[in-house]
Amino acid sequence: MSSKESTANGRNVSSELVVGKWFTTDELAGILNVNPSTLRRWRTARPPQGPPFVPVSDRVTLYSTHDVEHWLRSRRVVPGQAA
Repeated sequence: MSSKESTANGRNVSSELVVGKWFTTDELAGILNVNPSTLRRWRTARPPQGPPFVPVSDRVTLYSTHDVEHWLRSRRVVPGQAA
């Protein structure tokens, strides 16, 4: 096990997973300037759309800053560059 991993309930957990900043649906909706219902719709679409998410419970879904940043970068369009 690496120094960046610990054991929780018999499972390896990356410290990067729990140390980073996490956003709730409402927080991320505010950052992206979309309605929270848009994020909920993206999550329930088949296949799911939007940034990766972690359903913590039936009422709580979290988004990691790392995942959101990666998702936004992957959607970036630079005019004039070949697709």
